[in-house]
Amino acid sequence: MDLNTALKTFIRTVEKGSITGAARDLGISQPAVTKQLLNLEQHLRARLLERSSKRVRPTAQGMELYHASRGAIAAIDAAIEGVRLNNGEIEGNMRIHAPSCIGSRHLHGMVLEFQELHPAITVDLVLDGRTVDLVYENFDLDIRHGRIEAQDVIARRFGFMQRVLVASPGYIEAAGAITSPGQLSDHCIVSTFAIETTKNMLPLIHAGHGPIEIPVRPAFKSNDANVILNTLLAGRGVAQVQLCLVADMLAEGRLVRVLPEYTVKATEAFLAYPSNKFMRPAVRSFTDFVIPRLKALKGVSQNADEPA
Repeated sequence: MDLNTALKTFIRTVEKGSITGAARDLGISQPAVTKQLLNLEQHLRARLLERSSKRVRPTAQGMELYHASRGAIAAIDAAIEGVRLNNGEIEGNMRIHAPSCIGSRHLHGMVLEFQELHPAITVDLVLDGRTVDLVYENFDLDIRHGRIEAQDVIARRFGFMQRVLVASPGYIEAAGAITSPGQLSDHCIVSTFAIETTKNMLPLIHAGHGPIEIPVRPAFKSNDANVILNTLLAGRGVAQVQLCLVADMLAEGRLVRVLPEYTVKATEAFLAYPSNKFMRPAVRSFTDFVIPRLKALKGVSQNADEPA
């Protein structure tokens, strides 16, 4: 029995709570996972897992082994990867999660650039609007917006995401110029599900007058940033969006600022990784590579009050 492989299988089974999930993550068959787990239990002469039709849970001895071994296995993997790094090689697989907005518009290109420098790196890039469990879903890194409260996550803030009001020139020409915040109540608002409060109040900030809330009528909502942008480009309304997503469109004149003296409260942005994982050299190298690039994006400020 390969003890290192068996322990990795055991650790992933505990974290996923199922043999099926562990097999999928490890890229092996369910019978192979079951065999490794049984061999490990026989080797230790202890029952490590309680199996039911729906879930696998560690026994008291299994939980003790899990806590004792997961850090050690991660450290061994990192050490091996570190030796290869010292020989000029960066290799391995990284699983990265990010919101679809910044992920598709910016992070994707940064990942490809990193892979050009290090061809032996493989990447799983998952883009959606969820808050993921880094341990359960086996992610190495995650871009998150807003304050992080989870105790099992270590986060490096790379800036504040600035938000602005925008529309297409065609929409402004058809619907009329917007010269005061109150006029927004009479316009079609394009929005994500998270932007407006439950009472459909649009929060805005004016540098000289402080925050206000404007009642609005959301005409179209989506959880996909690209759908929001395409709706705006089609001339269907006004939206508050992350400046980093539309900076090029504003420069090209495809979109225009609405009420440019008003902004939306900037949100903190972090690159997060699980605290119970030893950060592998490949992950550390990518983190050092990508953070300066994220900081340099138009619309990512280092001060929450910096005007957009």
